[in-house]
This record gives sequence, structure tokens and C-alpha cells, in this order.
Amino acid sequence: MQNYTGPIAKLHRRSLTTIAAAFVFSTAILAEQPWRLRLHSPEEKIDLHIDLYEESIDVPGLEAFGPMNGYLGGNIYGVWYVVGFDIKDDRQATLTIANDLGSEDQKLTLTQTSDSTYQLKFLGYNAVKRAQGRKLVKIPGEMRMVKAPSATSLRKERKQEQ
Repeated sequence: MQNYTGPIAKLHRRSLTTIAAAFVFSTAILAEQPWRLRLHSPEEKIDLHIDLYEESIDVPGLEAFGPMNGYLGGNIYGVWYVVGFDIKDDRQATLTIANDLGSEDQKLTLTQTSDSTYQLKFLGYNAVKRAQGRKLVKIPGEMRMVKAPSATSLRKERKQEQ
């Protein structure tokens, strides 16, 4: 059997090489998206879900507005959604969040301190509060947040417990 090395065969090999290179490049880009996160503060019972690459997150109670870049929720009064952000680098970003009424906003920094741990720090006056008894009280100005387990890993854990 003879190998054909004419112009069509060369074009075919170039096409396959181009497709393979594009696949490797796109896979590398998807793998390096450090600002697509689900974080949880175990001490404060507060969650931060963000995707700073695209508006892909449905905010609880605000689904009518469509997907957004993320939100802060959990053991706080209302839901605070991401209205702006500035990615400094792979380890630090500044977010601006607003409450579900749109009447207050808050800036915060999120800094990665290890592979699975982040430090959240509110900048300036902390407007985010929680209900405690019959009063609204401010949440701490800084908190440690850890990567939340994915839904599939939670299902696996539950199966193992049974």
C-alpha cells in the first residue's frame, strides 16, 4: 500500500493539526479559570458563588433578571448579587455587590490564600447584615472561605454514609 502525499493529503494533515492545537488551547483556557467558584464560610454559614468570566449564575429570588456573575447568600439578610468586579490576578479580585433591593452596595476583596482557602474582606463601611433575634447586625468584616464541595461529590459522600 502506498502513502499519498499530494496536496490534498497535506491539507488534511494541516487541518487535523490545527483542530488538535485548538482543542488543547481551549482545554487549557477552561482549566485556568480561578474566578469560577463556589465558596462557603463554615463559621458564618455564608456562601459566595461567582463566575467572573460570564453571566452564568441564577441568583435565588432574582431569576427574572437572568443569569449574573454571582451572589453572596446564606446566613445574611437578603441576597447580595455581583454588579461589578476587577480581577487583579489569579489570586486576588475586587467585587462590588448590591442588595436584592438595589438600595445599598458594598465593595470587597477576595484573596486566595491556599489551593482551597480564600480570605474575604469588606472594604469601607460594611452594609451586609444578618438577622439576630429581632435586630439586624453586621457580619464580620473579614472571613475565611473554603471551596464548597461540588454537587456530585456531595452525592458520593451521602451514598458512602448510607
